[in-house]
Amino acid sequence: MSQGRVSRWVILRDLFLFQLKLFLDGLIDVTLAPLSIGAAIVEIFFGGERRGRLFYAILRFGERADLWLNLYGASRGADTDGLFGGSKAGSDTLLGEIEELVRGGDEPRRLRKRQ
Repeated sequence: MSQGRVSRWVILRDLFLFQLKLFLDGLIDVTLAPLSIGAAIVEIFFGGERRGRLFYAILRFGERADLWLNLYGASRGADTDGLFGGSKAGSDTLLGEIEELVRGGDEPRRLRKRQ
């Protein structure tokens, strides 16, 4: 994190975004836990020649969801622009999609107008 001062609005925005990401992560976990158990049980007893297909599809979905959420990833590059400073607008992550939607790019609109 840079030595610059982060505004209270950036902290509030980032707190909201982090809580949203935590909520979504928990929702995914609560959903995938019983689904994976059910899929494993079905596949163990009725899997046939394609045994494991459903169970591992659920695992792949969980991995993609985890990469999309990138729960703590943006904090490594955060600066005075908070989490948006550590992410790339439009990237295949939740934060990248939100930043693209909110700001239309990596640079805040207020800075683009000055140039």
